[in-house]
Amino acid sequence: MLSVQQAACISDKIKSFFTFNRIFLLILIITILLRFWNLDLKLLHHDEAIHSWFSYELLTKGTWMYDPSYHGPFLYYATAGIFSVFGDSDLVARLLPSLFGTLLIPLVYCIYRIGYINKNQTLLACLFIAISPDMVYFSRFLRHDIFMLFFTFLLIVAILYYFERGQVRFVLVAAAAMAGALSCKEEMPVILLIFTSFFIFSIWRGKFTLPLSWKRDLIFGLILVTAIMSVLYTGFGAHPETLAGQNFQITAQGVHFEINTTGWYKAVDHWTGMHNQQRLGGPFYFYIPFFLMYELPIFILAIIGTLQFILTGVDLTLASKRLKNIFLSRKLSLTTGNLAEISLHQLQNPRPGYRKSDEFFRLCIWWMILTMAFYAYVGEKVPWLLIPQLLPMCFIAVYKLNWQKIAFALVGCIFLMAMTWHVAFIPVDINEPIVQVQNSEEMREVMQLIDASDNVVVASKDYWPLPWYYRGDRWNKIKFHGKRADESLLKEKNPGVIILHDGESYPIIDGYDKKTYKLSYWFSFYDNENRLTDYYLNRDGKMGSINIDVFTIRKTV
Repeated sequence: MLSVQQAACISDKIKSFFTFNRIFLLILIITILLRFWNLDLKLLHHDEAIHSWFSYELLTKGTWMYDPSYHGPFLYYATAGIFSVFGDSDLVARLLPSLFGTLLIPLVYCIYRIGYINKNQTLLACLFIAISPDMVYFSRFLRHDIFMLFFTFLLIVAILYYFERGQVRFVLVAAAAMAGALSCKEEMPVILLIFTSFFIFSIWRGKFTLPLSWKRDLIFGLILVTAIMSVLYTGFGAHPETLAGQNFQITAQGVHFEINTTGWYKAVDHWTGMHNQQRLGGPFYFYIPFFLMYELPIFILAIIGTLQFILTGVDLTLASKRLKNIFLSRKLSLTTGNLAEISLHQLQNPRPGYRKSDEFFRLCIWWMILTMAFYAYVGEKVPWLLIPQLLPMCFIAVYKLNWQKIAFALVGCIFLMAMTWHVAFIPVDINEPIVQVQNSEEMREVMQLIDASDNVVVASKDYWPLPWYYRGDRWNKIKFHGKRADESLLKEKNPGVIILHDGESYPIIDGYDKKTYKLSYWFSFYDNENRLTDYYLNRDGKMGSINIDVFTIRKTV
C-alpha cells in the first residue's frame, strides 16, 4: 500500500500537471472539437438554408436589402465573405457560427483576468459553455443568435475593462460590439436597456467609477456605432433608401420574395406585430422545460447561486446598520451636515467582506432574470432564444463554489455531454424540441433522385431547402410551381422526378412510382403531451412533419 508520503507526492504531481492554464487549454480544445467536428453531418435547417441562400445571392448578384423578417445584415455579409474565400457549402456556411461560439471561451478568460471570477469559477463556467447542448447546437447553426450572443458578451467584457482601466480603446471595442449586436437581431435594444439600467444603478451606488473623459469617450462610441450600422444596413452605401424604407420584390431561381425594408429604426414595430400575432406562440414558461431537458445541472446550480446571492444580504440594509452604529457610537453629537456626509460614504463604499466579483454576479443575475422575463413575454417562442438566457446562467451557476457544488457540476457534465451528443452528433432525425423545424435527412435520398434526373418538376408550396442545394445553374433543370398543377402540365416535358406536397398530391400519376418523404419535421407537443415523463426519459414519440410525394418515372425493362 502507498504510504501517506507517497500519496501526497503523487497528489502534488497531479496538481502540478493539471495547472489552470492546461485545464483551460483542454476546455478550449474540447470547445473547438464540439463546434467544428463534422459540421455538415446534418442537412441545413430550414432557416439555415434561407440564410445561406441569401448570402450566396449577395455574393453572386449583390442582391440584399434589409427586411426585419430576416433580421440584420451582419450574418449575410459575413457569410458571403467566407463563401468568397472557401466556397459555398453546408460546412462553410456553419464555420462562422462555430467560430463565434468558440470565442465565448476566451471572453470568459478576459473576465477572469480582471478579477471578477476566480480560477475555479472560470474553468467551470468555460466547461458549461463548452459542452452545453444548446450552446453547442446553436454554435453549429447558421442563425443570427450566436453572433448576437458573442457581441453581447464582448460588449459586457469591454465595459468592465473600461471601468477597470479607463482607456478609450475599450469604449471603441464596446461600440463595435454594440453595432455588431444591433446588426444581428431586433431584440438587442431591449438587451441594451437591461445592461444600461444595471450600470447606471451601479455607478450611482459607487460600485463603478467613470473616468474623467467619459463624456468624450461616449461621444466617440456613439459615432462609431452609428457609422458601422449605417454602413451595414445600407449595404455599404448601395441602398441608402433602406434607412428611409420602401417595399420591393425579387425573384431568383423561381423563388419569390417580397421585401419590406422598413428601415432598421422601425424594426421594433415589425416585431411588435409578430409578438401580437404570436405566430410561434407558447406559454410564459415555454423555455423552462427546455432548461430541464437540456441544461438541468446548470439550471439547478443557477437557482442555488441566485438564492445564495440574495440571502447574502442587501447592501443598503447593511449600510444602514453601519450608519446606525456610527451614529450611536458618537452619542448623537453629529451635525446634520456630518450625518449626510457619512450616509453618502456608507452607501457608496463596499460593505465588510465585499468583493468586486459580487458586482459581476449581481450583473449576471440582473441579466438572467430580466432576459428570461423578456423572452417569456415575447410572443415568438423559438428554441434558439435559449442561449441569451443561458449565458448569464452559466456564470450564476458557479457562484460561491465549494467542493459539493463542484462535484455535482462534474457529475452533471456527464448529463450535458450525453444530451450534446444526442442533439448534435446523431446522423438521423431526432425527436427533440431543440430542432424546431429541421430539414429531414430523408431529403438526401430525394436529392439523389433529383441529381440523377435531367428534368425535375417541383409543384409544392413547401420546397426549402431545395433552392439552396440547387443554387445557381443547378436550378435550371427544375421547373417550379408554387402549388399543385394539372397532371398534364406536370408531365409536359416527361420529367424524371415530380415533387408535390403530400396534402395536394395525386393518388397516382401514370408512368410514375410514388414514395412519400419527410421534407422537415419537429417535436409534436400535442402528440406527446399525455406522456411527457416517458418522453423525457426515452426521447421517443411522434413527430410532426411536412411531407412531400416524390414521383419518379417508371423504368421500362
